Amino acid sequence: MTIAIIDYDMGNLRSVQKALERVGASTIITRDPAVIAGASAAVLPGVGAFGMCMQNLNGYGLADPVRAFVASGRPFLGICVGMQILFDESDEFGRVEGLGILPGRVTRFPADPEGHRKVPQMGWNTIAIRRRAPHLAGVPDDAYVYFVHSYYAEAANEGDVATTTEYGRQFTSAVWRDNLFATQFHPEKSQAVGLRVLANFAGLVAATNGTAVAS
Repeated sequence: MTIAIIDYDMGNLRSVQKALERVGASTIITRDPAVIAGASAAVLPGVGAFGMCMQNLNGYGLADPVRAFVASGRPFLGICVGMQILFDESDEFGRVEGLGILPGRVTRFPADPEGHRKVPQMGWNTIAIRRRAPHLAGVPDDAYVYFVHSYYAEAANEGDVATTTEYGRQFTSAVWRDNLFATQFHPEKSQAVGLRVLANFAGLVAATNGTAVAS
């Protein structure tokens, strides 16, 4: 049971790897399409600008392998910009096409003229659970998680939304469709709640493969 952490030079890969290993998962950091295709599960982290993430993903020839992996039905986890690029497009630095796996777009938080709400959102905020995805088992409604982002996803399909968060407006903070789960927040930085999300993901991987998570 190996979880492929997809390396396209745009994520805090070691932090994600260490958090997954802490909950007993076996991982490999890779940008090899064959390794990704053969993995039991995949994680797509992301830090930085949407356009640069897509440029690197395409440059390393990983966009189609990511689409194929999601379509395969095996567990898939997107994190931060790794969630955003699953959508159709972003308006960050002009229109940029995403992977088109989920319908919707990514847009910037509006400025707060009174200066009470800073952009980017950086720090702890709560999530309201809209659909009880298996990845959220044991996570209480209104749990605090850690965010760092200036842009947010507007999901076109309400049925894809797993959690929402308030930051000047309500935005999608996690999505869930079949084998795909993705978070705008950083589970690897969200302490006990984030580890619970990752442990749930590892448990789903183990169940899919008929194995036990290592202790």
